[in-house]
Amino acid sequence: MKTQVIALAALALPAFAMAQTAPNPNPADVKAGTYSVEPTHTRILFAVDHMGFTTWYGDFTNAAGTLTLDPKKLSASSFDITVPTDSVTTTNTTLDGELKSPEWFDAAKYPTIEFKSEKIVRTGKDTALVTGEFTFHGVTKPLTLRAKFNAGGINPLSKQYTIGFNLSGSLKRSDFNQKTYLPLIGDNVAITISAAFVQK
Repeated sequence: MKTQVIALAALALPAFAMAQTAPNPNPADVKAGTYSVEPTHTRILFAVDHMGFTTWYGDFTNAAGTLTLDPKKLSASSFDITVPTDSVTTTNTTLDGELKSPEWFDAAKYPTIEFKSEKIVRTGKDTALVTGEFTFHGVTKPLTLRAKFNAGGINPLSKQYTIGFNLSGSLKRSDFNQKTYLPLIGDNVAITISAAFVQK
């Protein structure tokens, strides 16, 4: 009986799920070219100490940006990413409103948060250091992110050639004139970007 149930479930699966080719994790096989951020599956997560008791998390969505990639010569590659400040979410609607206010991120005055790469240095087979200019709260400062290539391949739903990366780094919010509740709320902010790009 159990075997019959499994067989019927398999027949019910969409064709794309049955025929899906696994993404390729080898960065040497990535197609060179120009890519755009796929906003539905790109997220920017931040984490900050909350009074020493917990780590508080939030994220930004609706990212936009462009990646110009030459896998054989990473130094010739570049990317930029922009997110709307008012896309911030924390699962707490009251806090979301506070973060968008002038006391915190001031989304009305500073509607976007941006990162533009200036230098990419390979550090391993699928890793690199990306240094660029980070703009937040009206201030632009250098920021270095650790990048790891995840995989590339055809997305079985969109049929678009897609590549994905994880990037991580940290900054001091006080460097960007954001000092609300310091030191009660931590100064160091950890950043994680899960970025999907589709080839143009």
